[in-house]
Amino acid sequence: MTNTYEARLIRVLDYIHDNPAGDLSLDALADVAALSRFHFHRVFHALMGETAAAVRRMRMYRASVALVQTTAPLAKIARTVGYPNLASFTRSFAELYGTPPAAFRAKGELRPLPPLFKTGEPLMYAVEIREDSARRLAATPHKGAYIEIARAFEKTGAVLSARRLMGACGGMVGVYYDDPSAVATAELRSHAGFEMASGPIDLPLELVTLPAGRHAVLRFQGPYSGLPAAYEQLYRNWLPGSGETPADSPVFEIYLNTPMDVAPEELLTEICVPLA
Repeated sequence: MTNTYEARLIRVLDYIHDNPAGDLSLDALADVAALSRFHFHRVFHALMGETAAAVRRMRMYRASVALVQTTAPLAKIARTVGYPNLASFTRSFAELYGTPPAAFRAKGELRPLPPLFKTGEPLMYAVEIREDSARRLAATPHKGAYIEIARAFEKTGAVLSARRLMGACGGMVGVYYDDPSAVATAELRSHAGFEMASGPIDLPLELVTLPAGRHAVLRFQGPYSGLPAAYEQLYRNWLPGSGETPADSPVFEIYLNTPMDVAPEELLTEICVPLA
């Protein structure tokens, strides 16, 4: 139910406000929300309209209140909101409020902390719940922009072809471990794989196993550049009202055709979110 996700968000927001100098990493917040780390940030971003920037925004708001309502030294205020380094605190505060902390204190004006919830547009893509068998992938790891994962798919295909195993392979599957709105592009982790029911998977390939179970599946038609919008609608519009909770397993994409076969507007991609 939607209220389940409201309760999760409220717990996270209360935790951030109550622990501005504490552990506010994505893993810690995922634990507070009782959501898998693979999916927490996508849910939070889709519903709140923010990424981990919410943490900085709330920390800076606490600092702004302390600046106006107390005479505490700047360094002490910085520490209480999780910034042991005064220079980094000053830089972050100025980026958000347009003025450094000392000038903000001298002006003495408090500003409300505006909520940045996103309003939900109607869901444009149908979502089905499907029971899938486990998938065994022969895969190549990729680190960096997801849009560049084609190189890893080409390497996987080349190795399988050289080993004369392509005939034993099934579909192409991309496994995505991080949310691009939360993790620096250079640090994004993924695997580019082909389904392989049996047989050896030796280096440089890696074995990736996707567990069997129920999945929320959104079938997207169009160029890959449109996938982020489909993800957002899946996590923002469908998931909160579905009564479902994501499992502790990464999202993956199944490519039903490729740019070598069809025009971009005819590409078919299944976005699969494992369900608990």
